[in-house]
Amino acid sequence: MWTRSFAVLSLLVVIAGRPEAGAPNSPPPSDDAITHALNRLTFGPRPGDVARVKAMGLQNWIDLQLNPSRIDDAALTGRLARLQTLTLDSQTIQREYSGPAMIERRERQQQAGEAGGAGGAGGAGREREPSVAQRKDRQVIADLEEAKLLRAVYSERQLEEVLVDFWFNHFNVFAGKGATRNYLNEYEREAIRPYVLGNFRDMLEATAKSPAMLFYLDNWQNVSADSPSPGGAQRRPPQGAERRAPRGSEAADPTSPDLSAEARSAKVEGARPKRGINENYARELMELHTLGVDGGYTQDDIVNVARAFTGWTMQPREGSGTQFVARLHDDKAKTVLGHTIKAGGGQDDVEQVLDILAAHPSTARHIATALAARFVSDTPPASLVDRAAARFTATRGDLREVVRTIITSPEFSAPESYRAKVKTPLDFVVSALRATGADLRSALPLARELREMGMPLYFCQPPTGYHDTAATWVSAGALVSRMNFAVELGKNQLRGVRVPLSEEETVGLKIGSPEFQRQ
Repeated sequence: MWTRSFAVLSLLVVIAGRPEAGAPNSPPPSDDAITHALNRLTFGPRPGDVARVKAMGLQNWIDLQLNPSRIDDAALTGRLARLQTLTLDSQTIQREYSGPAMIERRERQQQAGEAGGAGGAGGAGREREPSVAQRKDRQVIADLEEAKLLRAVYSERQLEEVLVDFWFNHFNVFAGKGATRNYLNEYEREAIRPYVLGNFRDMLEATAKSPAMLFYLDNWQNVSADSPSPGGAQRRPPQGAERRAPRGSEAADPTSPDLSAEARSAKVEGARPKRGINENYARELMELHTLGVDGGYTQDDIVNVARAFTGWTMQPREGSGTQFVARLHDDKAKTVLGHTIKAGGGQDDVEQVLDILAAHPSTARHIATALAARFVSDTPPASLVDRAAARFTATRGDLREVVRTIITSPEFSAPESYRAKVKTPLDFVVSALRATGADLRSALPLARELREMGMPLYFCQPPTGYHDTAATWVSAGALVSRMNFAVELGKNQLRGVRVPLSEEETVGLKIGSPEFQRQ
């Protein structure tokens, strides 16, 4: 026990400290430069990757990764084919998966209540085997988790997958909040993935109008205080679920009874919507998605942006898409960041707000800083942020060009940026499989490992998403979990994963080392 504790403490000190810089003014060896690029632009190098990139040429490989449509990914497509819910729309998921399970839970609750009222235990508290409806309901999230891990491990379009993970966290939604889970497939598939190397303004609009975002940050309840009552069309989620999520990067436990569908469905019945403006989405839109916390907006701007978004709603019980209801919209004039939005604009108010935010200099700097922190260091050089922000502005938010500016910069390839970042649990687990050439037969046990490490996939509760900085993930407890994972992987004791026999003796030492914790 003392030996394990001492090892963890030593590992913690090494990981938390900044790695030694290379010799000044000496160009890094070619293999080191390639390994660095593979560590940052993929989920970790596989055996033989350095040689393959060297043969192709590093800059040619980077250009190819920036244009993923040129890369054949048929092998991954075959692995994903068995995940039947990935291509479904939200209405089908509600009708055939989550809806029947919710009806069944309500019936069980009613039966338990009647049995209790009659003075009998009624079987309450006894464990039941999951029904067919419950298993189907759980399959939706399970397929999403498995797909994310399969893509991270096996996709040849590695930079695209790294960016999908980055932007999902930037525009985070929480699977544990009510109907949000029904929309996750569509959200990642249609609001995030198509735009990660596209135009920022397009992704901003896609996420803003996604029912997943509307439900998660309560904009579906955001109506003009003067609008007529929507009657039964608008139902409010459970008391407390509509509150703004707390700051920080704490991960909610998806198995917690506080987040259970039973609890949610029991409370939602009969609740009436609160009339008036809901500022939740407007605040996060400016603070997290665009301008940044120091972006120069005021409380009045938050209120006016919220007013512009009134009337954008949905029918979560039906799994419906987003709809604009004019009678719920505040159609009076508004002022946002000094720009006047004239009265009578209707749904065009949102277009004007998004145009203002996407073109603002604070947005360019906020996005440039976030991307530079992901690819270079937790505290990226100001010179790099300036150039990336200028590129964002010059290209009107062309994310491919902003990323290109960062990953082909001298700051990216400088020796002091090597191993300067600590891997998130997702980065660590996936890079371990890629480094060892492990065969991933079932990804669900890995999803459970990530929950143990504090990073349950799709269950980050705060709108900040998961951070990728060392301060978030370096702790004694987290490193114990990583060491345990390394030992189990090395002994081939992880269900669903097989390490080649030739690697078994060295895997635990390799991926449990301080160097492997960094990228």
